[in-house]
Amino acid sequence: MEGDPFDDLRPYRDAEIAPAMRRVVGDPLFPALSSFVYPGRDVEEVKAMIRGYTTVDQFQAGAMSAFVERVIARSISRFSCTGLDGLDPGERYLFVSNHRDIVLDSSLLQYALHRAGHRTTEISFGSNLMTSPLAVDIGKSNKMFTLLRGGNARELPARSRHLSAYIRHALLEKRESVWIAQRNGRAKDGRDVTERGIIKMFRMSAPGDPVDALAALRVVPVSVSYQWEPCDALKAMEVYRFSRAGSYTKRPGEDLESILAGITRPKGEVHLHAGTPLSRDALAPLAALPGNAFNARVAALVDEQVTGNYRLTCNNYIAHDLRSSSGRHAGRYTPGEREAFIRHYRAALPAGVEDRALLEDIFLGIYANPVDARERLERGRDT
Repeated sequence: MEGDPFDDLRPYRDAEIAPAMRRVVGDPLFPALSSFVYPGRDVEEVKAMIRGYTTVDQFQAGAMSAFVERVIARSISRFSCTGLDGLDPGERYLFVSNHRDIVLDSSLLQYALHRAGHRTTEISFGSNLMTSPLAVDIGKSNKMFTLLRGGNARELPARSRHLSAYIRHALLEKRESVWIAQRNGRAKDGRDVTERGIIKMFRMSAPGDPVDALAALRVVPVSVSYQWEPCDALKAMEVYRFSRAGSYTKRPGEDLESILAGITRPKGEVHLHAGTPLSRDALAPLAALPGNAFNARVAALVDEQVTGNYRLTCNNYIAHDLRSSSGRHAGRYTPGEREAFIRHYRAALPAGVEDRALLEDIFLGIYANPVDARERLERGRDT
């Protein structure tokens, strides 16, 4: 569509897929991608298959499904998904997810939706991660739209309004569901907390009644949990360095390192749960609240489902007991599982750091903090 106001954000349309596929197979990195997704297949045969895709749906059902199946087979002992049977395949939803892995959080949801007979979603993806023409072509062929990163204080409100308008356009006019993280960037410390600014951004494109503005988007909180977080040591080191220096600047290529770790490292059991849409009835009691308080209460509603539906594993309970020097949760894991976790973090964390105790506490928090969050939630429900 000529003059599309969202050309700077939107994914590729079907008419753009064929030329994108030609660029993808011509990229010098394509043979390495082919060998990962299609091990043992001749690269020229794979190129011919990829060049045959002429629509977004074909690319997702073919290449992207094969990619996720390969990740599951190689690095996930068991993948499960619940909650999708409570959603209408004919409706479109705004999936607001906790964010633990750059690529897999959204990719696993797309795979689960496809297998359950739902339309896949459009996916928000930071412009800082669109680092090469190959990344752009694969991402935008996979229904990714751009979150513009950076900018000064004067530019940010306009960017938020633009993004809000695009999300509402995608849901209500294009009739495409949308995936977005509950916060700007991954949770580095195991705390899954929805930023109020995300809720504010959702409302910007419909500045009237706040209940109407959000109810129309059909927000669905999503919880994704990993038995073994593939980037746990990388995250712990980032938080450690920030705590010691008061700031942290990523090294060139660090995001790519995290993406590759998320794809390749063992994750054990991985579970995804799609929650209950935030209905008008759930939002109506908040209508009289001023803007910031309204945003905070809606964020709390999302958090309640994300935390309540997060599947805690033995590693969460082991880390909690190690961090608190207790055996309170010992009935939830075996001695062998405890020893395996201890071996893992001792091997994963680098030697020679100045404050090893702080680094280990940060690492344990990645796994232990979800237990604390669940216990706080359950205490609140009991009062």
